[in-house]
Formats: sequence, structure tokens, C-alpha cells
Amino acid sequence: MDLSQIRGPEDLRGLTEKEMDALAGKLRARIIEVVSKNGGHLASNLGVVELTLALHRVFDSPKDKIVFDVGHQCYVHKMLTGRNELMDSLRQYGGVSGFPKISESEHDAYGTGHASTALSAALGMARARDLNKGQEHIIAVVGDGALTGGLCFEALNNLGQNKTRLIVILNDNQMSIAPNVGALSNYLTRMRTSKAWLKLKHRLSDFFLKVPLIGKGLYNFLQRVKDSVRNFFIKDHYFDSLGLRYLGPIDGHNERYLEKILERAKRFEEPVLIHVVTQKGRGYKHAENDPSTTHGVNPFDPENGEPTGRSKERSFGKAAGEMLVELGREDKRIVAISAAMVDATGLSGFGKAYPDRLFDVGIAEAHAVTLAAGLAAYGMRPVVALYDTFLQRAYDQVVADVCVQNLPVTFLIDRAGMGGADGPTHHGVFGAAFLRHVPGLMVFNPRSLEEMQAMLRFALSHEGPVFIRYPRSEHPLMQTLPYQDFVLGRWERMNEPGEIALLATGTMVPEALIARDILKEKGILAQVVNAATIKPMDTGILRELSLAGTPYYVLEEQALAGGLGSAISEYCVQEGLKLPERIFAVPDRFIPHGSHQELLKDCGLDGESIAAALMKEREKTT
Repeated sequence: MDLSQIRGPEDLRGLTEKEMDALAGKLRARIIEVVSKNGGHLASNLGVVELTLALHRVFDSPKDKIVFDVGHQCYVHKMLTGRNELMDSLRQYGGVSGFPKISESEHDAYGTGHASTALSAALGMARARDLNKGQEHIIAVVGDGALTGGLCFEALNNLGQNKTRLIVILNDNQMSIAPNVGALSNYLTRMRTSKAWLKLKHRLSDFFLKVPLIGKGLYNFLQRVKDSVRNFFIKDHYFDSLGLRYLGPIDGHNERYLEKILERAKRFEEPVLIHVVTQKGRGYKHAENDPSTTHGVNPFDPENGEPTGRSKERSFGKAAGEMLVELGREDKRIVAISAAMVDATGLSGFGKAYPDRLFDVGIAEAHAVTLAAGLAAYGMRPVVALYDTFLQRAYDQVVADVCVQNLPVTFLIDRAGMGGADGPTHHGVFGAAFLRHVPGLMVFNPRSLEEMQAMLRFALSHEGPVFIRYPRSEHPLMQTLPYQDFVLGRWERMNEPGEIALLATGTMVPEALIARDILKEKGILAQVVNAATIKPMDTGILRELSLAGTPYYVLEEQALAGGLGSAISEYCVQEGLKLPERIFAVPDRFIPHGSHQELLKDCGLDGESIAAALMKEREKTT
């Protein structure tokens, strides 16, 4: 059967085993085709082909609800639910989202972008179903990496306590973004590699099914008693003790057997956890051999797996990691903490140089922050590297554990600003707002790698919390401009004073420079100021602009409410100074997915749009 003939899950039900095997191959080919062009999550989606096929053969979506944890494993689900022809627009501006999205399809039961949320959401749905006397099935597909998140434990505890009917699929591919860490990961490893149990189960199943007349009865008996047998061989009590019926481990690439297990799970009137073992990157050797770097990829050549169109932009995370290696040589108190993103945040070099001083806590951002607080309280100099959007998950720990105690913890906040093709759950546009109002901390937004490294050196000598927010990569324009030195609370004047001033922070500095050059061609002279420190601010420049009566504008890739513009306005109102003429910021709405430049334009934050808006204002006043 051709993939184009699958318009919905109902089209799967009449297929033969041979047709299903062929369809699995076509789905993998389609994933590789689309992701090689658009970028996206490759290895995780290749690993769930048979599992997703089995789910849609056994359950009746959208009546039955399938909730994918994180959501980056949903490409096959989207192709099987009427969106295959749209997949060429995957993660493109105006196209199909790379994550489940309620507004996109009735088959996307719940929108997920961050890890560890599916169990709680699915449990809420199951309880709503019970209150409404419904009979539909609720299924949560959870990766083993997500189980390191505390929210999963809270949901599991609550689920087992009330015995709510729910099916949990534990997709155990031994990885999140990087290899999994922690006691639970070790536990699952023992479960999936207990050869004595797995060999016995397969041999007995095959033997009984071949016995004439009574074989099927013996096989069914084995199914009823094998939980006790399993415990004898592999001492599994964890999920049982939480009140969940455990089934597994199951080969996640045996589609027919998966269907049988799912059908069995449907009959239970209690919570069931099915432990499915899959291979990340299945069917594509480049992803199988290197699942960490092929988790999330940029466009690549499908023949050799090599990236295409290599960017000349320099990585902030990599530069931060290199600086940490250097500083770690000077100060043995420096330690680094990651939440399952060592490579993505640039810490791999630090880990190689000082393996006993790097702590990867898994997908557990709140724990990462409080762990850092404990290290700092004991005299160490911890550096926590997280994405801006994931720091949101640890806000209480930032306030109560770090800032109230004024502990010297340095935060490297990567992917600050709009996160591009991953969409609204991954845009780091709230960091400045939820940080700057907390007493005692400092918030910096560097314009270049050199400025970030200077800020990092300062932060590790400062007796208090410092947050350094930066995007994935440096704008090429910044490589052409020299950087002097970092002075706390002093903003950098990029050129001589003009008729107006553009106060730009972080990623908006190059856009301000582009706007300045356009305005100059129109006869308007503008000074660009690099407002690199949001807290503290350079109040001297603000007073100077106010006394001179110079119209000034604030430019930031941050939510309008609570960012630099808000901070400046608050200060000026309190001090009786001139307010900014306008704040160019991310508007009060969730921004879609797309390229960074497309999203800047969508928000009116690219240099051309800013210049056009300023010229329009000039026309109104003349």
C-alpha cells in the first residue's frame, strides 16, 4: 500500500502483515526525506514507527486519546492521521508543527512540548472520562528519559493511588536527548537486559503455541502467571508497588506482538504500564550509530548523514563551554550542571576535561537548580546550563533556593529569544520578565561571544546569582565589530549620538545596527546603545538621554510585559525622567514556529521593519 492511501487510522485496519511491514519502511523513508530537508527530530521518530502503527491499529483515535510525552516522537502519528501530504511543510513558517497541536488536528489530543507532562495530562483526561461515564481509552506514550522528571513521579503516585483506568506506554530507547542517567535508568537497563527472563518467556511462548490441542490454553495460563515468574528472575517490584500492572519488557519493533499486548491492556480496569523497548534511529544507520546527535538535526544529506548548508555563525554554547574549561583550570571550585543536554549546551568539553565536576541530572531542571544551590552553599562555584524555556520549570527553586539565600550560582541560559522551528513551547521570550523582578540577582544579555565570555568570567567572581541569556548562535554582523571589556552596569555606545537613540539588548543589537544604517540613508541619524545588562541598568545613559530630550526607543527579543522596556519605564517614572517613545518587543501572543528571521519579521523586530516603523513615526510628527 502506498503511503498516500493512508488518509486516517481506519485505513490501517484491513492491511495484511506484509503490507504493514512495507508501510513501516515507507514511513521511515518519509521521515528521513522530510527531516533531511527541514530539520527536526529524527532518531526518536524512526524509533516509534511500529509502536505508532500498533497504537492506531488497536485504538480508535480521535475517540481514544493518545498523548505523546514531549511530542517530538509524533511524526508517524501525524502521517497516519491525514497529514502526510502536509509533512513537506514540517516546522516551516505556517506549516505543520513538529509537536502535537490541538488546533492542528482532532487526533492531537493534547499539546506537548516539554518533557514529563503526558502522565499528568492523560490522568486528568481519564478522570474527566470517568466523571462523564465514558468508556474511551486514554493512552500516554512516555519516553524513559522523561521519567527522570519529578512531574512523572507525582503523576505515577497519584495514578496508582486511585487505580484510574489508564494505559501508559513506556517507550524505553535508553535515551532522552543524551544517554539517560540515574537510578531509574539503571533499573530499566536491568529490566530490558535480563536475558534469563526474556529467553524463558520467548521459549515457553513458542513451545506452548506449538503443542496440539492444549497449547493455546497453556499459553494463556503462562500469560496469567508470568508476572510472578518475571519477579523471580528480575526482581521487578517498582511499578507494581506504585499500583500499576506491569507488562513487559516488549520488543517495540514487533508490531504484531505489540498489537496483542495492547489488546490485552484494553481489558484491564486498572492502570497498566507497558514497557516497550525500541531502538532510537531504527532503520537509518547514521541515526542508529549516533542517536545523540541525530535527536534534533538541521537539514542534512540523507546519503551520508552530513549537515548541508553549514552556517558560519558561531555557537554561544560552545564558546561558553570553552571558557568554562579555561576558568575551571584556574578555579577547582567551578562545577557544571546539565539537565540531559550536555552536548546541546556546550558542556561536553568541560566534562571531558573534568569528568568528576560535571553533573548531568537528566530531565530534572528544578533539581538541577537546587543541586547547584547546595553546591554553592558548600563553597563551590556551580554553573547551570539550561535553555531559557526550560528554566521556566525551575522558577520556584531560582527564587527560594538560590536568590533568597544569595548564593553564587551562575546560569548559562541558552536559546534566549525565539527558538525558531520548535515553536511556542521552545521560545525563550519570558526569561527576562520572570527573572529581573527577583531581588539580588543580575541579568545579562550579551551581543557577542566575546561579551558573553567576559560576563562569565565576572559571574564566577561575583558573590551572588548571575543569569547570562543568549541565543543559539551569534549574528554574523557581530564578528565584524570589536568588543572592549565588560563593566557591570555600563552600556556600550556603538556609535556617536544622533537625533534618536536605539537601546537594544542581546539579539536585537545587530537588528538595531541594520535599522540605523537604513535610517541614515533616509537622513535620520541614530545612535545604537548595547544595553547588555538588564539588571543592573545603566541609569547614567537614561538620565543623559532624558536631560538632552533625545527621543529613544527600546529593542528587545523578549515579551513586552516585564522586559527591558518595562524596567526602563518603571525607573523613569520613579525618577521623573523621559520615558521611551516606543518599546519594540515580542507582542502579547504565542509566536508560531518558523525560521528566526521569519519570526522577527512576524513580530516587527527585524531591522527593516524597525526602520520602517521609525520613519512612519517621523512622518507623523513632521
